[in-house]
Amino acid sequence: MILVINTGSSSIKFGLYKTQADLALYYRGQVETIGGAAILSVWDSENVRLIKQPVDSKDHCQALTVIVQKIGQLTQGSQITVVGHRVVHGGSIYRQPVMVDKAVLADLEKLIPMASLHQAHCVAAIKMMAKMRPELLQIACFDTAFHHTMPWEEQQIALDKTLLGDDIKRYGFHGLSYQSIAEKLPYYLGEEQANGRVVVAHLGAGASLCAMKNKQSIATTMGFTPLDGLVMATRCGSLDPGVLLYLQKEKKITVAELTESLMHHSGLKALSGLSGDMQILLSSTLPEAKAAVDFFVYHVARHIGAMMIALGGIDALVFTAGIGEHAAEIRDKICEKLQWLGLELDTIANQQGKTQISAKTSDISVWVLTTDEEGLIASQATLFLK
Repeated sequence: MILVINTGSSSIKFGLYKTQADLALYYRGQVETIGGAAILSVWDSENVRLIKQPVDSKDHCQALTVIVQKIGQLTQGSQITVVGHRVVHGGSIYRQPVMVDKAVLADLEKLIPMASLHQAHCVAAIKMMAKMRPELLQIACFDTAFHHTMPWEEQQIALDKTLLGDDIKRYGFHGLSYQSIAEKLPYYLGEEQANGRVVVAHLGAGASLCAMKNKQSIATTMGFTPLDGLVMATRCGSLDPGVLLYLQKEKKITVAELTESLMHHSGLKALSGLSGDMQILLSSTLPEAKAAVDFFVYHVARHIGAMMIALGGIDALVFTAGIGEHAAEIRDKICEKLQWLGLELDTIANQQGKTQISAKTSDISVWVLTTDEEGLIASQATLFLK
């Protein structure tokens, strides 16, 4: 069996797959709210919830221990042969999945400053798994790898070369999600449109856009770190660096304080003064909540325009991830701002959460596709099985 570990900032998702060619899913689950009132949930292959229970999980290592123990109970001793990990940052070195050894692990640790909210937890999960099950093969699959096809002008940062090394450039993130969607495009859109000008909107607590041509990344909104681009739940998105210089010089804000604020107290949470959770904002009657939603919608639409410039137009728009897949109101608001392009939404299909939500007369096809990072990681991990 293949165990997939998808480590987030406050959660660990997992999936257990057969090693046969069809990679059938046995179980999937997650431990959420790590460090707080942690909950373990497990679903079977038919999406029936088998377990929902509170667990002791003060950190990611303890959460992973809980997951491994529960998997042992569920599978009654069936053998895991390989573990695939989502690793947020692969730097300039790793453009393909790689078997983790001491040298690779050292490389991944060096990248922690570039994605501090996520990378440290990814590395901790790999180390903990090696401690618990040292005999298992561990494979790192990278969120940055999908974007290595971006052209020079998308990757470069216009800073003094004496400040830049080979490691300072725009990487882009959510790559495993985008690759998962790219592999689905021919089935839903047909080969011709799948290879055309496609903008994918990965909208969740973390949010970004990707412009694809021939199912490859041409441009994306995140850059050197996952802070860049769209406004997110608790992250600010694109920001004039002069703001940070001002806060440091005039307000005497420390780097540690800035890091905490930019990562955990900005974005929709800051705009609304209420929450970074889009569901909560949409259900709120507070004018600040509505303003935060409108801000999010405006900036997503604005950045879609930038993706169109990179592509020379747009043939299809795809929504995915938590907000993209489940918030019909947000999809409607974004598409309303794109009507001048000839985009027409089928409002009933959108409300019903259909796969294709554009009207038949629309010049741009619009889709809602489920991303499957865990399934993609399982597929990549099988490449290392003998």
